Amino acid sequence: MKLIILDRDGVINQDSDNFIKSVDEFIPLPGSVEAIAQLKHAGYQVYIATNQSGIYRGFYDEATLHAMHEKLANLLSQHDATIDGIEYCPHGPDDNCDCRKPRAGMYLNIAKQAGLTDLADVLVVGDSLRDLQAAQAVNAKPHLVRTGKGERTIKKGEGLEGIPVYNDLADFVQQLLDGSVN
Repeated sequence: MKLIILDRDGVINQDSDNFIKSVDEFIPLPGSVEAIAQLKHAGYQVYIATNQSGIYRGFYDEATLHAMHEKLANLLSQHDATIDGIEYCPHGPDDNCDCRKPRAGMYLNIAKQAGLTDLADVLVVGDSLRDLQAAQAVNAKPHLVRTGKGERTIKKGEGLEGIPVYNDLADFVQQLLDGSVN
């Protein structure tokens, strides 16, 4: 089974240190919607795993989050594509939950939904160290993009040994479909 897990903010859509709080602020990065459609048309299952502590902080509610995801679904439908599932963590950094990345709870839920017993061959694309750490925790294959917090992650330089870096999601998908990604 070909399955990919994507982070959301900074990978699919623009990110903000002030959080993405509304449907209007949910702005896809150039080429990201088309890249997801390419994955789907190439036979991949595509899931999203995203920390959304803005809910905990009271910046937006779950209805607004679902409306953002509906906007993404509508954009993807224009390319005859869908997302297979979205896992999100609504908790704050100090809640000590199992789902907030760098913990692996969302990835394990995705595995269960997809009927997988392990995620060893699953590709994960993120823009932060915690995305990569969550992937490593389940033996998935982490990949970093420079968009979102990616450049900051690269500058810090910790925990990136052996992790491939791409300009953005479109670059990753192009290289994957060209056979350049392991």
